[in-house]
This record gives sequence, C-alpha cells and structure tokens, in this order.
Amino acid sequence: MRHGSLRLRLLAVGAVSIILALAIAGFGLLLLFERHVERRMAAELGSHLNQLVSGLARAEGGTPDVGSSLAEPRFLQPLSGLYWQVTEEATGMVLRSRSLWDATLTLPSDLPAAGEVHQHTIPGPGGASLLAVERRITLPARLGGGTIRAAVAVDRAEVHAAGLAFASDLVPSLALLAAVLIAAAWVQVGVGLRPLDLVRGRLAQVRSGAADRLGADFPDEVRPLAAEVDHLLDAQEEAIARARARAADLAHGLKTPLTVLGADAEELRARGDTRLADEIETITAGMRRHVERELVRARTGLRARSGSIQPVRPVVEQVVGVLRRTPQGQKLTWEIEAADGLGVRMDAQDLAEILGNLAENAATWAAGTVRIVGQREGNAVTLRIEDDGPGVPDDRIDAVLARGGRLDETRPGTGLGLAIVGDLVEAYGGSLSLRRSALGGLLAEVRLPSEA
Repeated sequence: MRHGSLRLRLLAVGAVSIILALAIAGFGLLLLFERHVERRMAAELGSHLNQLVSGLARAEGGTPDVGSSLAEPRFLQPLSGLYWQVTEEATGMVLRSRSLWDATLTLPSDLPAAGEVHQHTIPGPGGASLLAVERRITLPARLGGGTIRAAVAVDRAEVHAAGLAFASDLVPSLALLAAVLIAAAWVQVGVGLRPLDLVRGRLAQVRSGAADRLGADFPDEVRPLAAEVDHLLDAQEEAIARARARAADLAHGLKTPLTVLGADAEELRARGDTRLADEIETITAGMRRHVERELVRARTGLRARSGSIQPVRPVVEQVVGVLRRTPQGQKLTWEIEAADGLGVRMDAQDLAEILGNLAENAATWAAGTVRIVGQREGNAVTLRIEDDGPGVPDDRIDAVLARGGRLDETRPGTGLGLAIVGDLVEAYGGSLSLRRSALGGLLAEVRLPSEA
C-alpha cells in the first residue's frame, strides 16, 4: 500500500471488512447447515426407532425379537455407521443390529420416562462419535410385559461430511461475492473521493491563474474545506497586497535620495573629482537596480497567479527592436524563431522583463549573433536565448545564477539581471537553466507554463 494513499487505505479497510464479514457469515452458514443436517438425521433416526419399536415381539424362548421390520440395508452391513440396539432392563439382554458386529451402544445412565424420546451423543465402534435417539418402552402383557430401552444411532462423521460438501460448494460462491463486493467498494471509494479530485483540479486552476477561487459547487462535506481554502486565498492576497504596497513605498522613498546622489556625483565630476564621482555613480546604479528588482518582485506577487495568455513573439520583437537601437545591438545579427500562436500564461510586462534581461546579457557578450527561440514542449513553453560569445564555464554557472554574481567585474552592471529573471520565472512556476550554446556562447533556457 502506497504511503499516504487515502484511496488504497479505504479500499484495504473495505476489502478486509468484506472478507472478514463473509468468513464469519460462511462459518455461521456452515454451523446452521450442520445443525439442519443433524435435525434431519435425528428425524430419520426417530423414524427408524418407530419401526424398530413397532416390530417388537417375543420369541419362543420369551426373549425379545424385532423381526424383520427394519428394511434399511445399512443395519445389515458391519460397521456401516448406522446401528440399532434393544436392551431388556430386567434381564440385561441386548439385541443389536448386525452393523454393530460385536460392539454395544453405551447409553447414558439417565432413564427417560416411558414413551419419551431422548437424543444423545455417545461413543461408538472404533472410537466414533454417534448421534443416538433413545426411547424407553413398557411392553404390553401380550409381549410379556417388562421395560426395554430401544436406541438407533448414526455416525456423526456423516454430519461433518455433509458440512464439508456444503462448504466446498459455499466457498467459491463466497469468493465470487467477495470479488463483487470489493469491486463495488472500489467504485464507491472512487465516487466518494471524486470531490477531492475536483478540489485538486480547482487548486491547479487557481495556481495557474485560470480561476480565482475554488467556489462552492461541492458536496456538503467538502464545501467547508473549499470555503476555508478560499478564505486563505483572500488572506494571502491581502497580505501580498500589503507587502507590495510597503515595497513600493520603500522603493519610491529611495528614488529621491538616489537622484540627489546622482546629482552630487555630477557636481563632483564637474569639479574634477572623477574618482569619487565614479564610485558614487556605481553605488547609486547598484542601489537603483536593487530597487527595480524589489519592485519587480512586489509587482509579480499577485499576477503570477492571475496572468492571462500572452503571445510570445510580439514581446520578443519588441525587446529585440529596443536592443537593436543600442550601440552594441546594432552590430549584431538577431535571429527570432517563435510561432505566432505560441503563448504563455503571464503578464506581458513580466515576460518582457525576462526576455529583456536575458537578451541584454546575450547582446553584451555576443560576438556577432544572438538567437531567440520559442517553442512548445509538452505542457510547457521553452524560451532559449543564446549567443556566440565566450560563454560561461560549467563550474561558474551556479555563481552566475547567484544574486549579484558576475564573471567580469570590469563590465558595467550589478549582476542582478539573472537573479531577477530567476525570481520571475519561479513566481510563475517555471525554471531557468544555463549551459553552453551550439553557437559557442551561453544558452539561457526558460521553461514556462503554456496556455493549455
């Protein structure tokens, strides 16, 4: 059983319960059947006993005689399992069936009233257990008077044999019934857990942005859970909105001091203190980049879950159009391969931020070519931005992906571009990876959810 599988747990409990219940029912049916067989045998023994009593007579020597009133052949077959015996109480004389051979039936010491029938379990020949029916009879004067005890017995093994035969017929039927009930339990569990599958599907829609809330169209038992999840989503959106507002306030609050520092740097440069001016400009540029990054992360908070379908190619063309106007971009060959119908579920500004950072990085290091490819792969859209520059050694890829990681400190920038891309891609449930390009430089691959 798979750990954590509610379906298999319920099915296992149901199957064990069904098998246990059917086993108990089968055992009970077997006992009832044997009891029924025993009653039927007791009735037959009673019939034989009546025949035995009705055939009682006196032989010429005055001894009791049963004549030929019992026509059952088993009474004549030695140790056949069916026996009769007549005992005269006064003399202790015993008459018995030929099937008893040289054995006698040991009857209980209690004496039934005249004419009363008693049923006993007594030992028989060979240690067998016998079901015996006994009757104590007072003979009339024409038969010489006196009292006799007449008994007819049958081997109880016949009862057990009948029970085994019944069980051999019953077990396949119970096994078939168990299979049918377990299959019904599987269907029942599937139907019962279907609302949970519906909840999971709705949660996936909320996560992908196709829906805002789970809603209330669930069974009564699941509706409170869906309502609690919706309340949690409301609280999460409120918390994100407050965090966005605080981040935006902080970022905008820092913009003015940074602008002042930039003006101070220009003034220092005009006075001839270029070293200090360059240092201040580098610091302010880094701080601006950090502010921009935090604004991007705050802006992404809610849109990552509620983005609409955004075509990829128009955004790629817009980003490339901007970079082509830069001094470095004018020297490069730009190759775009993306179908017009290709789209991802995200905000256009966030997609432009991702493509812009990666394309700008490629343009910075490319020797002559930058290629941007977009294609669908299963349930995802893959965007590849590659260049023919020097590339990144495999052992330095993790350092480049780290916040602020840079290979060349002499180049301008803060090293936060890839970190921003990573944050945005992660917010939309995607992934970012770097490796060597077929062009010789760096290949940045972004996988994002498609519109499906």
